[in-house]
Parts: sequence; C-alpha cells; structure tokens
Amino acid sequence: MFFEGFTLETREANGQRIRLRRGGSGPPLLLLHGNPQTHAMWHKVAPVLARRFTVVAPDIRGYGFTAKPPVTPDSRHYAKREMAKDLVALMRGLGHERFRLVAHDRGARVAHRLTLDHPQAVDRLCVMDIIPTLAHFERTTMEFAMGYYHWFFLAQPHDRPERMILRDTEDWFDLHTAREPKDKGFFHPEARADYLAALREPGTVAAICEDYRAATAIDLEHDRASRAAGDRVACPLLALWGAKGAIPRWYDAPAIWREYSTGALTTGEVNSGHYLAEEAPDEVLQHLDRFL
Repeated sequence: MFFEGFTLETREANGQRIRLRRGGSGPPLLLLHGNPQTHAMWHKVAPVLARRFTVVAPDIRGYGFTAKPPVTPDSRHYAKREMAKDLVALMRGLGHERFRLVAHDRGARVAHRLTLDHPQAVDRLCVMDIIPTLAHFERTTMEFAMGYYHWFFLAQPHDRPERMILRDTEDWFDLHTAREPKDKGFFHPEARADYLAALREPGTVAAICEDYRAATAIDLEHDRASRAAGDRVACPLLALWGAKGAIPRWYDAPAIWREYSTGALTTGEVNSGHYLAEEAPDEVLQHLDRFL
C-alpha cells in the first residue's frame, strides 16, 4: 500500500502551511524530496524506515501542496536559508529539537543549508545525487551546462519559463524526468499523479522557478559567506549518487564533499540514475541502515 501506516497532515510552521506524511516510532528522521516531486517520492523507503524511526516527510516550501510565497525580484522567499527555517520549525513543533536528515536533489540543497545554519538540530545528514550548489557553479563546463540545462532555463526571469511549462505541464514533467526519450512508465502511478496534481496547483511552477533563481543569486551569497566563515558540515555525512547519473561522470564527489565537511564522511554509488529512492530503494535502504 502507498505509505501504509502513515498519516497525511497539514501543519503550520514558520508562518507556512506544510503538507506532510508522518509515521513510525523511534528517533526522529526528516526526509526531503527533490524537483519536480513531492514527499511521495519516499513511498518505497519511508515505510521501511518507519520500523525504526519516527519519519516525517513534508513537501518543501513551494512544492507539492505546501505554501507558495510570492515571486520577488530577489527570489528571497526561496533562499535555501528560508526554506530550511520552515523545516526546523516543523520538527520543533512536532517535539523534535534534533533529528536525522535524509534528502534528495533540491531537498538535499535545503538540507545542506539547514545543517550549516542549524548544526545543533542535525544528528546525521545524508544527501543524494548532489554536490554543493557553489561547487557546481564554480566548476561550470560545457558538460555541466548541457547536462543541467534546466538550471539555466528555470532561472530565467519571471515569467518566461513559467509560461512555457504551463502550456503543457505534463509534457514538461515527462521530458524533465525521463530516463530515456518518451519514458513515461518510471514512477509509481500514485506518486506520478501526486507530482502532476501539485504542478497544476496555482503557484507551484513559479515557486520551482524561484527555487532555481535563488540558487543563482541569494543562495550563492550565503554559500560564499559560509565558506569565508569556515562553516562546514560537522555531523556525520553520507553522500550517495546514482552510478548511471551525471555526478560520477563529471565530478570527484568524495573530494568535493571533503572540502565542505569536517565530520566523518561516507560516500557511495547506487545502481540507478537520478531518482535513487524510486529506482533502487533496496540499495538506498542498505546504505541508510548502516549510516543511520
């Protein structure tokens, strides 16, 4: 069953309405999703983790059916610092001052910032299929620009990308997420339906674009300031990536993450593309079982 044993809730945190699923018992564990998805991406992993942990899986700010603050010239509402504040407040509201954190894609970028800004809140951090945003931009090559072209498309001024996506949202979703051309059979039907319903929710597409615009501006300001101050991930860190994806082709991910962390670092590949938790959930769970 889809998220068997979990409740579907809406809560207020940091002045934002947040949709989430919650289940299990034990130490608290926060799961953060990527783009263009919702918390539903964890449907194969969360029920297993809930046997040992109290699992909280929200839609992050701007995504799914969580609140979508308005577009601004500086994209400040979608700075990863602001998105992280929502999640710290959410967990505190649930009685969890300190928690383990597992995140994928855009959610992993929020998680990275959350861990830097609120180190006392994070016991262990797992990031999936990313290197730090600043490291990406400082290593920009033709391969990066072609492989991550959507970063540059989505970050174009409001509302150019929004208008193009909204002309055929489902077609954009399929093109964006396809492992192969015309691949529509990858996601669980209930998860895919949730992703598409969220994209059709007023404001979601604009919020996604704001997330990427923030990454090219205010997030880089925060990242550079953190580096200048010597702020790095101090808790144990697990960095995973898909063996069939872009990370191992273009980056020495272990070396890069060593530059951004001071605690114990573990790295590993999963036999998947970008969507680790949905393509290879058993492998992901094996890594998490050892790490968490």
